[in-house]
This record gives sequence, C-alpha cells and structure tokens, in this order.
Amino acid sequence: MIATLEELIEAVKGMTPTPEHLEQQRRSFDYGNTHLENELITREMVDRAAESLARSVTRHLS
Repeated sequence: MIATLEELIEAVKGMTPTPEHLEQQRRSFDYGNTHLENELITREMVDRAAESLARSVTRHLS
C-alpha cells in the first residue's frame, strides 16, 4: 500500500489543477470554515454566494 501511495504522490507532483478544480477547493474550504462557525451554513449557500460574487465581478469588469 505504501508503494502505491508513493507512486500516486509522484504521479500528481507535475500536475497543474484546473481553474474549476481550484474553485471547487476554494468553495470546500469556505464551507468547512463557515460551517464550523455556524452549522446552519450549507454547501448550497456557499455555492450561491460564490456564483453571485462571480456575476458581480463580471459585471463590474465589463
């Protein structure tokens, strides 16, 4: 098992995450941190807020 894990680690060292993957990671981080502070926070709420912010930034830059 250790050898397989080491092989996987080596395989991903040269990979660059896509913008979509980075966004998924950011939202997961945001959810995890906000949910710790307020258990009423849901992943859907984080997704809606992120999408609203993205639309706002896009409008502002246009």
